[in-house]
Amino acid sequence: MTGPQKRRALGAEQSFVLRERPLRDGYELRDTARYADAEWQLAPASVQKQARGLTLRFNRVPEQFRGMHRWLMFTMLSGVLPPGEDRASIPTIIATHYSLITFYRWLDLENGGRPMSTVTGSNLERYQLHLLLKYPGSYGRRHALRAAVRYLWRYRQCLGSDGLTSDPIRVRGWGEAHSSSGSGENSTPRIPELVHSRLLVWALRFVDDFADDILQASDRWEDLRVIRRRSYTPQGVTASKIAAYLQDRVDAGRPLPGFNGHVNYAAIARSVDCTRRALDLHDEAIHNAVDAVGVSDFAYLGVSVRGKLDGAAWTEGVSLDPSRDDSIASLTQVLQAACYIVVAFLSGMRDSEVKHLRRGACEARLDANGEPYRWFVRSTAFKGELEAEGVPATWVVAPPVATALAVLERVHDNRARGRNEWLFGPIKSGPGAGSAGRGGNVAMTTAGTNRQLNRFIQWVNAYCTTHNRADRIPDVDGRPWKLSTRQFRRTLAWYIARRPGGSIAGAIQYRHHSIQMFEGYAGTSDSGFRAEVEAEEAILRGETLQALIDQHEHLDLFGPARADAASRLAALAQDPGFAGQVTTDRRRLIRLASAKGAEIYPGKYVTCVYNPDKALCRAGRQPTTGPDLNACKPLACKNVALDSANISAWLEELTELDVALSAPSVLPPALLVSLQARRDQVQRLLANSQNGAGHDPARELAD
Repeated sequence: MTGPQKRRALGAEQSFVLRERPLRDGYELRDTARYADAEWQLAPASVQKQARGLTLRFNRVPEQFRGMHRWLMFTMLSGVLPPGEDRASIPTIIATHYSLITFYRWLDLENGGRPMSTVTGSNLERYQLHLLLKYPGSYGRRHALRAAVRYLWRYRQCLGSDGLTSDPIRVRGWGEAHSSSGSGENSTPRIPELVHSRLLVWALRFVDDFADDILQASDRWEDLRVIRRRSYTPQGVTASKIAAYLQDRVDAGRPLPGFNGHVNYAAIARSVDCTRRALDLHDEAIHNAVDAVGVSDFAYLGVSVRGKLDGAAWTEGVSLDPSRDDSIASLTQVLQAACYIVVAFLSGMRDSEVKHLRRGACEARLDANGEPYRWFVRSTAFKGELEAEGVPATWVVAPPVATALAVLERVHDNRARGRNEWLFGPIKSGPGAGSAGRGGNVAMTTAGTNRQLNRFIQWVNAYCTTHNRADRIPDVDGRPWKLSTRQFRRTLAWYIARRPGGSIAGAIQYRHHSIQMFEGYAGTSDSGFRAEVEAEEAILRGETLQALIDQHEHLDLFGPARADAASRLAALAQDPGFAGQVTTDRRRLIRLASAKGAEIYPGKYVTCVYNPDKALCRAGRQPTTGPDLNACKPLACKNVALDSANISAWLEELTELDVALSAPSVLPPALLVSLQARRDQVQRLLANSQNGAGHDPARELAD
């Protein structure tokens, strides 16, 4: 240990390393780690309920760097920070700790145990080469390892002579270009449509149809566990109860409780309320009963299956063997994963926000008749907030989210274990369920939920194989899709922007849901969700404009703004950065959609060729950078151009109007007049959309 290290250690050895940190509920500072401790438990300062409570273990650091590293970690946690530095988060400190250990060990071999102050630019160049050779396919890993080394320079004023003497980023060869690395959640892969469709359908089946049976089994198991067993009394009352139990089973034709095909004596003892040993004197009677009615792994819990799948019971029963997919331990875990899928996808919440959902988080707003018409959930938002503890936030959600949260409340409303306040807390139900959160988290960790989500896919596909079903969750590139919590928010943004309309679960109106999302979520915290959706909408615009140009469809537009649209798209096609290129790059598509002068917004009924001077959607309102498509007046606006898809949409509406008008006697007079006026306007729009050659595009499409 160097002189500065000794002086720092002597002054700080009794200091609490978390003294400047907010602590989890239930922790007192006096119970937390001190500077001199061999290990520092950081769980008390991991205030997010799902965060893992990791430990800084200094015995893994090479001895010559140990004192310096300990002081760096203390400074980042609670010490006096260098000018311009913010207090790092617990996850950042943990990542820096383990990344620096990699650097120290390499440096120990490279530099012969000499002090950190002797490290030169040549050493750092060789470390960069070492990382390229050791992690050739992982830019993210290399970047994190290099970023950790720079803390030895950023904190040089605190480390004194133990820090780096030069900034690594100024060293030739340090760092690497990586234009496609991206940042934030937009680099997260979107769940493929067919995978997500099946995933959500199965999740809704568990929440809506299977949950009651699983919860019935859970309640039954907890009831049986709390039955008090009487002392061994082989004769008298116990003997008569055993005989009566066996006779009732035989008379009703109900199998005895089994476990993997054998009699479950422990289950019989609990049912009769006697000791296991008391059954030994009745072994012959038990076997006679088995000969008469058999045994069943589902008999002990005795669940009356009510849930249906395609008109039949979805399962034969619920067993106790934790190795089976139909066990209570397995099914409760799969049910919780199903609830997570529904909540995460249909709310747009981050994992940390989902994990902070508590009992009573969901509230329904009622109409004048007492019927719910809007649902809100309250949780805590962390992203972009100054407070480490997060801030309260509210989301507007779809009804299935409210149902899933109600199911989770029932899961955790357990008479034997007590009510769990946190809806995504670990579940231990049934024998062999494990420690269920031995790390002390009141909510499941992100890693734990990721495992649970992928277990959900495994369960569904095993079920489909066993029952010869065709609706399994499909593989992608020959292997099961690997789910993670981050993918749901990314995928929701895509669906809201694309509005597939009913391809997922058949009943969710994505356009309506997107309005709710913006109304109830985007304004509550610095979530960034609106920006994600707007980026997806820009990408969709870019893809559509690119297709119009590539397929020369911009030459076949109709409507009052057709000439302006053709001119703008023709100019865009000549752009050197675009001409002749097909791209799937997100950034280039956004640039294409935002190209100066393009200002073309494809929609279902019209293609808006935006000119603010003519835009009826902006009449009497503040000017903006684009049209308000929700206030579009397509039958009157001069910014309207029509492509073939737009014209098809208008023809479909004409057909619907003709059907309604074909039975005028059932329509109120005012509505009849309104529908006829609408039909005349649509016909006039299509008639006025003839191009310069004089042909009628609507008639051509109809023919």
